Order: sequence, then structure tokens, then C-alpha cells
Amino acid sequence: MKKFILYLLFLGLLLLFWAYFIEPNFLKVKKYQIKNPHLSGLKVVFASDFHVSPKQKDFLRKTVYKINQQNPDIVFLGGDFVKGHRKSSSLPPEQIADELGNIRSKYGVFAVLGNHDWWYNGEEVEAALRNNGISVLNNKNIQINTPDFNFFVAGIDDYTTGKSNLSEALKDVKQPLILLSHNPDIFPSVPQGVGLTLAAHTHGGQITLPFYGAVFTSSKYGRRYAYGLIEEDDHQMIVTKGIGTSILPLRFFCSPEIVVIEFI
Repeated sequence: MKKFILYLLFLGLLLLFWAYFIEPNFLKVKKYQIKNPHLSGLKVVFASDFHVSPKQKDFLRKTVYKINQQNPDIVFLGGDFVKGHRKSSSLPPEQIADELGNIRSKYGVFAVLGNHDWWYNGEEVEAALRNNGISVLNNKNIQINTPDFNFFVAGIDDYTTGKSNLSEALKDVKQPLILLSHNPDIFPSVPQGVGLTLAAHTHGGQITLPFYGAVFTSSKYGRRYAYGLIEEDDHQMIVTKGIGTSILPLRFFCSPEIVVIEFI
């Protein structure tokens, strides 16, 4: 019995070591193919929930490098750039944005803010992003016109902090359209005409268990919008696991990721 208890203790410590030191640094690339003849050939990279602590600047650089490796046409950033509510727990927004400013894409980099950004200082985070060439679409939209593509990108401000305004974000838009939202809980309110919504916030649960799934998602819908490609009422949403960690500095069966979407 004593040996069995020691074995369980060793196994628990081993799993904790993995969840704290290994998996949070094991950045993956998750790929999706989405059918849309109007956007066929467009390659999108979506990254979110960076939560960059003062000691994670190198990991942020690694993330930017991996994004650039995908040779994206356009890049979307889903918010929560800073970590925690206290400024001492986060790399300063100016340094985060300076690294993200090294992202390279054909048609630009677009972002929305998350709840942690607003709890930290939303205006400061937004200014840092804009100063580094990243367009922030808080309840705004923009038309992308290129020789190959003509589409709209809309961004919703953070749902959790009550700053989202879907009608303002979608004002005067036309199809095809990609909608960017930090929080997936907006999805039931998204009109059917919106072809694809990109969201984050849940971290995929951050800690998941086999045969059960996400332990906690920060969503009022529980695991319904925890992760992956979700199809409801003839429209689609992709929810990413994100990159950083929140509350607990752990990831278990839920590795950080950047998302690559290829339209076919």
C-alpha cells in the first residue's frame, strides 16, 4: 500500500512537471480548411490569448517566428495580450506590441482586445498595437481590396467587460465577411450571413481530462464553445486554445497553438 501511494505521488509530480514546464511551451500549428469560393486561396493565421509575463519575451518571439513561417495572407489577433490584472505580472504592452509588430503578412494584421487587456488598461494596449502597425477593430470593420480578394473584416470589442457592439461592428458590411471576437459567447447573436467567426478566451479549457474534456472554460455556455470548429444555424466559428495561460500557469492535454485557416 505504501509503495502504491508513493507511485501515485511520483506520477502526480510527473504530471505537474509536464503541465507546468513542458506543455505550456509546446506551441503547435492547428490547420483548418473552410469552403468559401469567394475566398478560395486565402490563407489566414489566427492567434490569441498571449498573456505574456515578464519572463516570456523569448516565447513571444518564437510565436511570431512560427506565425511568419506560415506565410499568411492576413493575420488576426484575438486579444488578451497582457497577463493578469496587475501590471507587475505582465510584460509591458509596448514591448509585447513591439514584438508583434514583426509579424509579416500580405494584407495586414488586425486585432481586437480581450477582457484582460481592458482590466489592465485597454487604451494603453490599443495604442501600443496601433503604434506598431496593428489595426485594432473594436466594434469596427474594414474592407480588404486586393487584386485577388475583396472581403470585409469586422471586429467586436470584448464581450465580458460589456464593451461589445455587434450591430456597430457589422454596420454596412457585405459578404464575404470574417468576424473577429475575443469571446465565443457572442456566437448565438451573430447573424447567419456571417460566414466565419474567429474567437478565443476559453483556452480550450487549458486543463482537459480524457473522456471528459475541458474542466473550466470561462464561458457561460460551458464546453459548448470550448474549442474547435463549431457549426450552428448554417454558420461557423473557430475557437482557438490560445497561446498563454491564465489563473493557473498550467496546460494539460491542451497545448498552446496558432491557427491556420485555408479557404478552398
